[in-house]
Amino acid sequence: MSHAPPEVDPSIYKKKRITACARRCLCSVVRFQMKASAVHGVGELSEELSRMSDTMRAQLTRCAFDAPQFLKRAQTLVERRELSPDENVALRHARNAVAGKVEAVLPDHFARLPKRGSKEAREAEAIGLEAMKRGEFAFCVLAGGMATRMGGCIKALVEVVDRATFLALRLAENQMWATKVERPIPLWLMTNVLTDHDVVAALMAAKAPPHVRTFLQGLALRLTPEGRLFRDAMGEPSAYATGHGDVVDSLKRSGLLRDFLARGGKYVTITNLDNLGATIDPVILGSFIQSQAPLMFEVVDKDDGDRGGIPVLVDGHVQIVEEFRLPKSFDASRVRVFNTNTFHVRADALDTVKIDWKWCEVLKKVDGSSAIQFERLLQELTAVLDGVCVHVPRSGLETRFVPVKSVEQLENSRSAIAQMLRARSIID
Repeated sequence: MSHAPPEVDPSIYKKKRITACARRCLCSVVRFQMKASAVHGVGELSEELSRMSDTMRAQLTRCAFDAPQFLKRAQTLVERRELSPDENVALRHARNAVAGKVEAVLPDHFARLPKRGSKEAREAEAIGLEAMKRGEFAFCVLAGGMATRMGGCIKALVEVVDRATFLALRLAENQMWATKVERPIPLWLMTNVLTDHDVVAALMAAKAPPHVRTFLQGLALRLTPEGRLFRDAMGEPSAYATGHGDVVDSLKRSGLLRDFLARGGKYVTITNLDNLGATIDPVILGSFIQSQAPLMFEVVDKDDGDRGGIPVLVDGHVQIVEEFRLPKSFDASRVRVFNTNTFHVRADALDTVKIDWKWCEVLKKVDGSSAIQFERLLQELTAVLDGVCVHVPRSGLETRFVPVKSVEQLENSRSAIAQMLRARSIID
């Protein structure tokens, strides 16, 4: 959340004897810096912020850029300038590491979905359908990706099957279920400033209904490993979206969650745009409602090439933790299940949850140079909400996990995706 801007000392104006116009300009600069001079060691960075273009400043403001927190995170890099590369790597890992005793999960920590066609599945399905018919369900898609492994295009607009894009397939799914339950199902798409314009244009072209909405995730500026402003090949500040963990605060800030709750909304599913296996499913929704938990998160059998989040016990509590945050002594290969980044959460819990975000320090290569991004991860929901970890299928027509992160992965998955979507009546 953004902090309120500080008041400017009126004596500044008297001492400087500046005009009213200059006073307004100075006030704007000081407010944007957010008392940056009070943060030790980042004066140079603060000065660079004050010289940013109006366009960049407007983009950051639109995305609730928090300058004081940005400078505090930069300060941690400034303090390490004199350290060796190895020392910096060690401190980066220490900063990102999950706090607490980490242990491997056991099979009895996972719930299972009822077998399709069983009495239990029919009961769960009926509960899920009734919730949908009462307008208690919303579907949120993380759609800010720039598909860097697919040439840097907007992933939502990448064609998947039958000339339909990821976005078009999500719209078709939403329309199908809205028709079945005879009422709109809110579809929320988290975009960023680099993708929102084109995604909105595509929605307009598709004549998407008003219950389909976009909202912006956070935006920040890359830093050098020394804590200075990282600049792109054109010498401009390099902005980036700050991670899928943004969905919690960004959804609140958009007003969509508040309005949904006011209309009697109760349950939200959050998933990745490019995982078309994670579709609306009344059996899963009903199972979540039956659990009476504030959160349910999906895992699948782990393939050898999977790298990302896994379920572990942290001080006895099941959490999803990215492998780079685990202790060096912990063998992640022992955990044979993998996070799908699909979460089912009670809307009231999502609205009131308080998370002390880790803001992981991530080293990236940008334009051939090293850059630091501070990102927050949606998996941190599992650290603060008591949740059910549910094991879901990874193969066959019932799969819940078909990730598409590269052109090669898309080409290899097209046929399976088409069969799956036809089986679910999303495409003909």
